[in-house]
Amino acid sequence: MANVFDLIGRVFISALFLISAFNKIFNLEGSMNWMEGFNVPGFLIFPAIAVEIILPVLVIVGYQARIAAGILAFFCIITAFLFHFDFSNQSQFISFLKNIGLAGGFLFIVANGTKDWAVDREKKYVRL
Repeated sequence: MANVFDLIGRVFISALFLISAFNKIFNLEGSMNWMEGFNVPGFLIFPAIAVEIILPVLVIVGYQARIAAGILAFFCIITAFLFHFDFSNQSQFISFLKNIGLAGGFLFIVANGTKDWAVDREKKYVRL
């Protein structure tokens, strides 16, 4: 049962990034303009999209999940402070807390790794 919950948790925590990446792709110009409104160069949308697609997939399948989760935790913290630091705006404050919470979830993966349902799981040998 732990393997099921582990996989579901990895899918849930990663789904947000996959959906966000596809929203950025389909609204590329608007996303670039939004970033530039925070004095972040618009061309950085492309590495952000790559991070939001590649790393969550790695977390879901369990390949180098600790490294991918560590990078995503850092990504969440950076984006929280860059884009959601206006605490006078209730929705920005909630988005800030969401990003910090996601970073905590990814740090949990960094600390504990994945269960057996992962591509790079440790092989268990039986001694005969």
